[in-house]
Amino acid sequence: MDCNPDITMSLAGKKIWIWANTLTYPEGGGHLWVYLNWALGLKSLGCEVTWLEVADPSKSPARVARFANILRERLNPFGLDERIALRSLREQPLAPEVIDGFLTLDCAGDADLLLNFYYLAEERTLKRFKRTALVDIDPGLLQIWISEGQITLAPHDRYFTIGEFAGRREPWFNFGGIQWQHTPPCVALDAWAVTLAPAEAPFTTVSTWASEHEYVQHGDDLYCNDKRTGFAPFLDLPRMTKQPLMLAICQSADANLTLDDDELEEKRSLEQRGWRIEHAHAVASTPADYRRFIQRSKGEFSCAKPSCIRLQTAWLSDRTLCYLASGKPAIVQHTGPSRFLPDDSGIFRFRDVDEAARYLDRVGDDYANQCARARSLAEECFDARKVASRVLQRALD
Repeated sequence: MDCNPDITMSLAGKKIWIWANTLTYPEGGGHLWVYLNWALGLKSLGCEVTWLEVADPSKSPARVARFANILRERLNPFGLDERIALRSLREQPLAPEVIDGFLTLDCAGDADLLLNFYYLAEERTLKRFKRTALVDIDPGLLQIWISEGQITLAPHDRYFTIGEFAGRREPWFNFGGIQWQHTPPCVALDAWAVTLAPAEAPFTTVSTWASEHEYVQHGDDLYCNDKRTGFAPFLDLPRMTKQPLMLAICQSADANLTLDDDELEEKRSLEQRGWRIEHAHAVASTPADYRRFIQRSKGEFSCAKPSCIRLQTAWLSDRTLCYLASGKPAIVQHTGPSRFLPDDSGIFRFRDVDEAARYLDRVGDDYANQCARARSLAEECFDARKVASRVLQRALD
């Protein structure tokens, strides 16, 4: 996946908008990095990057303005705070105190491309841009939402997915006539330096844990799709490995740091099984905190949501890439066959609890080598500069 220098030169000066979806979740440091890695990759190519967000005019203007200014503060260290655009979620315009200091869609006509991560974008908004490309970061789920009529995608010029089902035509899967092109997810390598973890550092992950609303309906099939369900078969893992394990979790995106009785009881239960527990919002609510948490970890251990196992799209979390780029090996659940993901080098993809325990101990015994392999994998396959370059080539063609 080497990046052609001549191609890179041709992208310098391109005006690229990224349509993100972070404004209602200011505590989600890791969620912000999903889009930030792409934005930094584009910026490293010499592109002028504009960050677009939807704001709800029915909410308190003071609250919306506060969230928008938090976003600006979060993006400031990365040089992305001067070009943030806000669009109203509804026909009703945003209050003047909300849009003060921000761009609007009036600037969209000068853009070379909208790179859209917001699935609910309306056609009338997309038509303001010369070119549009959708990036699917929920492979399999997005296609289910489309086939079930839960989402109607407005037309785009190109469609990209991080899933590896592109070109496959399982009879149960309705692709809606869309020609999906595969792209790996990406990580901005310059923003994620290789770091040495303390000797006592655990394997960790960061995630929302449970939600009463997180279900998948696909035909007659209905199932819970939260991380708690995904982890359920692996809760005794700490007793099966000599490696320490930590979960930085919150019950939902809007969870408070103060736990209720049920949450406290679940925390105690997990700790009794050997897990270390932190509240995700306490350790990873900003991009800097999230990065610090990952870089002080020994590596990642994480299970996937049930949909990832059922759909077999070879999904890989953007979070895992941040571990890899930091020189942290990742032990994560197998989510389907891949043309390029390894199963047992840098990334270890387990299928059951016994295999997970073996991989954890194997990585611990070969730690320095696996750290080097993790970073090499990030450089070879997920470098945001290379990934973004290739997406732009196809999207602007």
